[in-house]
Amino acid sequence: MTELLPVATGARTRKVVGSLVKAHRWQAGTAFAVLVGATAIGAATAPLLGYIVDKVTGGQSNLTAPVVALVLVALGQGVATALGTGMVARLGESMLATLRERFVARALTLPLSQVEGAGSGDLTSRVTNDVSVVAEAVRTALPMLGQSVLTIVLTLGGMAVLDWRFLLAALVAAPIQLHTVRWYVRQASPLYAAQRVAVGAQQQQLLDTVGGARTVRAFRLADAHVARVQERSSAAVALVLRGVRVLTRFFGRLNLAEFVGLSAVLVTGFVLVGNGSASIGATTAAALYFHSLFSPINIALALVDDAQSASASLARLVGVSDLPVAAVPELVRPVDSSVKATGLGHSYVPGRPVLWDVDLHVAPGERVALVGASGAGKTTLVKLVAGMHEPGSGTVHIGTVVLDELPSTTVAMVSQEVHVFAGPLADDLRLAKPSATDAELAAALDLVGWDNDIPLSTVVGDGGHRLTAAQAQQLALARLVLADPAVAILDEATAEAGSAGARILEVAADAALSGRTALVVAHRLSQAAAADRVVVLDGGRVVENGTHTELLAAGGRYAELWTVWSGRAL
Repeated sequence: MTELLPVATGARTRKVVGSLVKAHRWQAGTAFAVLVGATAIGAATAPLLGYIVDKVTGGQSNLTAPVVALVLVALGQGVATALGTGMVARLGESMLATLRERFVARALTLPLSQVEGAGSGDLTSRVTNDVSVVAEAVRTALPMLGQSVLTIVLTLGGMAVLDWRFLLAALVAAPIQLHTVRWYVRQASPLYAAQRVAVGAQQQQLLDTVGGARTVRAFRLADAHVARVQERSSAAVALVLRGVRVLTRFFGRLNLAEFVGLSAVLVTGFVLVGNGSASIGATTAAALYFHSLFSPINIALALVDDAQSASASLARLVGVSDLPVAAVPELVRPVDSSVKATGLGHSYVPGRPVLWDVDLHVAPGERVALVGASGAGKTTLVKLVAGMHEPGSGTVHIGTVVLDELPSTTVAMVSQEVHVFAGPLADDLRLAKPSATDAELAAALDLVGWDNDIPLSTVVGDGGHRLTAAQAQQLALARLVLADPAVAILDEATAEAGSAGARILEVAADAALSGRTALVVAHRLSQAAAADRVVVLDGGRVVENGTHTELLAAGGRYAELWTVWSGRAL
């Protein structure tokens, strides 16, 4: 059953944002002050225009001074706005960088079982889509919202200075606007949260379908998987269309509020000019003030849309970064490198175990091959020994020490899925041993048969030298040599290299495992034949255990597999 990673509550999300602002309070205060100055300068435009109207209606033609003042206001507001907006954007980026670092640091320490239980699509959608949504809000919405709110406040203050009755007329639109925002928040909050979940489910299905394309084709499940992708894509699209409909109604109600408010201001001006309480210039200034509110009010209220989306994404980021870190016990080093797994059981889905009461003992320096059909439990068993999953029952000891009490570097595993990090080859290797010298790196590569035509300075990974599948696995085996774990595990590490590459990798793996306690999930039975001992699994249980020669003589499950494999090999 899929159990998505947690999402923070609104209160917790606000608390985190508050702590981030507090950490940058001086930067925030300076940016706020600059924006206040820019808005105050811009607020002088309406009264200056009203002053010009009064001059013209009074028969005066010398307008040089107010026109120059308008030019200075425009220049001053432009410079201050650009400066303040830039400062707010930098503030937002700094806060986002802090949150992103917390999220990534916590995500990298999540137990693999928790990530797999939620589905990798849930985590990747948070790393990609949610971070992008929050980043876009920080870069555009946050500066615009700050400036809009300040403009609204100071403009309403300017209307009050002209005549308090103009302010009252302008506030006629407020109930409609507030009701519209409350309605929208109630509609949009759950909608955007559902959208984020639907996108995560869509990405997970795409990852499952594309990542398992070979299996999907082999079992003729393409139509079923395409149907699932369409179903989850349709669910995501349906939620997006619901959001568009809600947004359209939102802006329609805002336009109604603008019409009502401007009509109230104009009617008030007509009455006040008629009884001599206000001049035409003051009424013009009031109308311009209210008209100038259209843009910031609409921006501020429209940004509620971005805010709802960003809040939903932010809560998903905070939910992961807030996950508790398991207490780390005092770590000790094993006395020897033996492996003793006793009574191991494991289930990915409750009530459907994939391992049943498995006992596995590996002597120091012994190499044991795990053999069995697909789904027999081989990969699950080595993941339990590697500490990547918590066993549902039973224990794993390295030497005399429980696995949980050992450093994570005690056991290292190389699978058929190897990631080549972008950058110089030397940096990629030093991930396993940061203090390694160039001579140590070269020795590790030489041990696994690396091509000397690809030096340590070569840039590999995305945008660099493209490594073959065999070279990528050699790189992983060289990392294994540098890490020098007490126990090494190979999980079908030669499966993706092709026939010629597999022969090269078998030699490389043999060299990398020399002298180490090792578990090898054998993709090719030639690896089993070369091991000290072979353990055969079937249906999550150990059904045979012995040397290659002993098991062939026994004529059991291993002998059957060897006969079939030998025939194919010929």
